[in-house]
Amino acid sequence: MAASGSEDRVDVPTWSWWAAPAAIVFGFILGSVGTLIVDVIGGSGAGSVSHPTAVVSIVGDIVFDLCFVVAALVMVYAAGGVAGRLPSPAEFGFRRAHLRTAVATFVLAAIVYYVVTDLYAAILNLHGKDKLPSELTNTHNHAAIALTAVFVCAVAPMCEEFFFRGFLFGTLRKLRMTVAGRDVSVWIAAIITGILFGLVHTGSASSQYLIPLGFLGFMLCIVRWRTGSLYPGMALHSANNALALGIDDLHWTAPEIIGLMLGSWAVIALVAGPIGARFPALDRGRAAAL
Repeated sequence: MAASGSEDRVDVPTWSWWAAPAAIVFGFILGSVGTLIVDVIGGSGAGSVSHPTAVVSIVGDIVFDLCFVVAALVMVYAAGGVAGRLPSPAEFGFRRAHLRTAVATFVLAAIVYYVVTDLYAAILNLHGKDKLPSELTNTHNHAAIALTAVFVCAVAPMCEEFFFRGFLFGTLRKLRMTVAGRDVSVWIAAIITGILFGLVHTGSASSQYLIPLGFLGFMLCIVRWRTGSLYPGMALHSANNALALGIDDLHWTAPEIIGLMLGSWAVIALVAGPIGARFPALDRGRAAAL
């Protein structure tokens, strides 16, 4: 138990709690300005500011997500315990994960998520989907489709896992809360992060699917906590997005979707993998308890 507690302390960031609300506000401001700039630049071409092309819309989404990454880094720098430097990437969850723990947690979390959300959809008879640009219905718009796949299955999982699970979830865990003498900080932080994760998708998903998205955000927090790493959550997030994009929007075959999934994992490994490669995994042994 002592070792686990020590690892928990290592896994909790050192910056002040106020960085979380500050980064959310700053991220929305920065993201809105960045998206507007993209729309204005794109509007000078084939589209318009009010009706941007599919490519311009996706570029705007990429800029919006990247702005939240920048906002988190700026606020962490401002709220850090050591002036003049950013914290270690490991404090955000960029560290190796034990393969067995990561795979077990990935599989169990996926089963829980899909069982619960399928029941939710069946009970409420839901048939919604993501609100992707209408130009994607034109299968000849290969640039828009390729850019969408890169964003939805690689860029968004990396940026959103960094901001929500690496930064926000870690920050909220600093607010120690107890119920009946038991520390429930992890669960409260996961619930709050899940709610915010669902709400931030208000413009890109049907309203009835915000609750399942919030539940996905909650489960990804648990994956982050159980494994001590962002990478299993990025993989699960990417796989879920690949399934949704391939099945609901592009109507691809199973081999095409599997190829999209594996390709997206390769991009994530190439871009985000080196960041945490030198930081050892946390050995909690929690996967069996998920």
